[in-house]
Amino acid sequence: MTADRPVLGILLMLGFCVLAPLGDSIAKLLGGTVPLLQLLMVRFGVQAVLLVPLITLSGRSLKMSRRVFWLTVARTLLHIVGVGAMFLSLQFLPLADAVAIAFVMPFIMLLLGRFVLHEEVGGRRLAACAVGFVGTLLVIQPSFSEVGAPALLPLLVAVDFALFMLVTRQIAKQVDPVSLQAVSGGMAIALLLAFYALTTAAGVLETRLVTPDLGTGALLAAIGVVGTLAHLLMTWSLRFAPSATLAPMQYLEIPVATIIGFLVFADLPNGLAALGIVITICAGLYVVYREHSVARR
Repeated sequence: MTADRPVLGILLMLGFCVLAPLGDSIAKLLGGTVPLLQLLMVRFGVQAVLLVPLITLSGRSLKMSRRVFWLTVARTLLHIVGVGAMFLSLQFLPLADAVAIAFVMPFIMLLLGRFVLHEEVGGRRLAACAVGFVGTLLVIQPSFSEVGAPALLPLLVAVDFALFMLVTRQIAKQVDPVSLQAVSGGMAIALLLAFYALTTAAGVLETRLVTPDLGTGALLAAIGVVGTLAHLLMTWSLRFAPSATLAPMQYLEIPVATIIGFLVFADLPNGLAALGIVITICAGLYVVYREHSVARR
């Protein structure tokens, strides 16, 4: 077990908050030319290719207890679904809007703690959850009126990654982060290839994989490298600090996504969406403040 080192955990989470929207922006660039399943295969394939040799060279162990193994399988499935839903949403939504809607995740984590884990959650934090959800609806509303149901995909991302974070925290101190990401990459490729083979053979889903040109190939490699490094930093951060400590840092993803969205796609949230983003951030930060206050008492 590793002792908590909050400052290091916060710095690692800051790195994640910069790299995660950068990876999303690359996925948005590629979404019109590369099938989603192929994007996911490359994303997790690069992760395995980068990290498995590193495990061998550094002498790290890939051994896991039975409990940790099955939690890692669950974590990998959640990771595939979350990344896939985010990549798909970016084909319809501006980068900042998709990221902001997904930030209903901290409220979902709080509600999971209250109704699933039976943790004590005060009325003020529940009220902040309600306010934060209203802010999220303000971001969704203009997007929903334009693109319809795909505007709800970031909500799926939020639910998925709330569960992903809870599972990661359960195993982060028991497994080396590099080993965890290497095993997850290998598991993801095996699951995606099996899904591709079964759905293609059954005629349920026919995905025609494309041969990328040099520029597209470079972006595909970048999405794998950036995604691998981002989630490695996130896993490391949870190894050194509780999720409640790291939650305020995660809100930096929204302004970073806004800046990248403006520079790369010339997208900015409209007035209603911008108001919703501010409300969501304020409500989320209040929840974090209350968590720390209760923890101190």
